[in-house]
Amino acid sequence: MSVRMIARDLYRLQQQVDRLESRLQACPPGKREELEEELRKAKAERERVKRMLEGTKKEPPYRKPR
Repeated sequence: MSVRMIARDLYRLQQQVDRLESRLQACPPGKREELEEELRKAKAERERVKRMLEGTKKEPPYRKPR
């Protein structure tokens, strides 16, 4: 995956997390548990993609100058 595609995916996931947080604040108590689970999964996916993006930015240790 290219860095640009990873960044787009990260942006999409951030938007999804923001939407879920907004919905969670306005939801009735009965649906709250379901939305919390969905939000937890979205945040986990966002963090995974964020770590992936940070990993692509780092130079491999064998290419660093001595």
